[in-house]
Amino acid sequence: VRMKYRVHRFDLKMTRDQGRLEEFLNSLEGEVIAIVPNVSLWFYWIHRVDFVLIVEKLAEARSQ
Repeated sequence: VRMKYRVHRFDLKMTRDQGRLEEFLNSLEGEVIAIVPNVSLWFYWIHRVDFVLIVEKLAEARSQ
């Protein structure tokens, strides 16, 4: 049995894209394994998330 994974990059602005992220996650066919935020440093030590990486586990594929 061989596991397959897909990594998606989802660009977002945290203050306004919650609905878009929720819609995207609900549209995935596989199981969400991890959501990894990319945190960057802005002016005056302000931190912000530019995008998240979403790791999706796809249906198992049988090896021959």
